[in-house]
Amino acid sequence: MTVSKSGRIRKAISFLHQIEDLILTGLLLGMIGMAVSQIFLRNIFDSGILWGDELVRILVLWIGLVGAMIASRSNNHITIDIISRYLPEKIKRISILITSAFTAIVCAIMTGFSLKFVILEKQDGLTAFADVPAWICESIIPIAFAVITARYLILSAITCIDIFNRAEQ
Repeated sequence: MTVSKSGRIRKAISFLHQIEDLILTGLLLGMIGMAVSQIFLRNIFDSGILWGDELVRILVLWIGLVGAMIASRSNNHITIDIISRYLPEKIKRISILITSAFTAIVCAIMTGFSLKFVILEKQDGLTAFADVPAWICESIIPIAFAVITARYLILSAITCIDIFNRAEQ
């Protein structure tokens, strides 16, 4: 039995989605664990982990951006959907194409700027906490925007193909 090329691609994409989900779960558990540890150590022992609060802040950044990546894989970002609910189906597809293409453009611009930011941070040699370079903590920013850009480019292409296929029918 042979697996088709599209079947292998779907399995690979599903595997990548599972990795994203595991990363998000691990980050969330790590953040909760560190926050609870800090509370426990401060209230019981009048101490704490010196870099614990900074780590929690960085984990919030990572959770937010990995969550945005996960939301983008099924186009589940926050939207203002008042008008599109009442649009005819053909115009609705065009609206989806325009908004997904615009989202891809904005995220591509953000990818470029955030990459420059991370490079500058690396050149500055700043540390975030516990001798961890700041640029490593910030590296999720261009990665997340690049992934979101790719997903919205794909959504734009699929929507465009869908519009042309329906126009031919």
